[in-house]
Amino acid sequence: MSEPRAVNLSPNGPPESSLPEEPAPQRHELQQALTQGEGQKEAVTAVASHYPRWSRAWAALGSTTDDSVEAYAYYRVGYHRGLDSLRGNGWKGSGYVRWSIPSNRGFLLCLDGLSRNAQLIGETDEAERCALFLRQCDPSWPPSDLDAEFS
Repeated sequence: MSEPRAVNLSPNGPPESSLPEEPAPQRHELQQALTQGEGQKEAVTAVASHYPRWSRAWAALGSTTDDSVEAYAYYRVGYHRGLDSLRGNGWKGSGYVRWSIPSNRGFLLCLDGLSRNAQLIGETDEAERCALFLRQCDPSWPPSDLDAEFS
């Protein structure tokens, strides 16, 4: 028997989806990697290689570089892994994926990073599509605590 899907159907609007929460040891490993000084990128890379389906690890990896093309690639991988996970958890391609649900944040961070870095490398149409998708996922985007996520 499969686990219940986290999709909330509401008569007041589109369905809301949430990704399952990652195990505490996995979250702790990422937090530890992010506290590394000079070895931060290597430590976060190790976390992404241990958990390649976890969007939050890819979002963290994207935050470790100033190279727009490199960041774009990391965020794109995390975005697609997030889409796979959302679909695997009952998302049908539309509806809310809100920031207020912590387990959704990795996917949303990747989508945001993809939008920002697409703009930086001249992929304006992709940047606009991603920005629109973010607002469709969470109409209150951007959240007030976005900048604090990996600082």
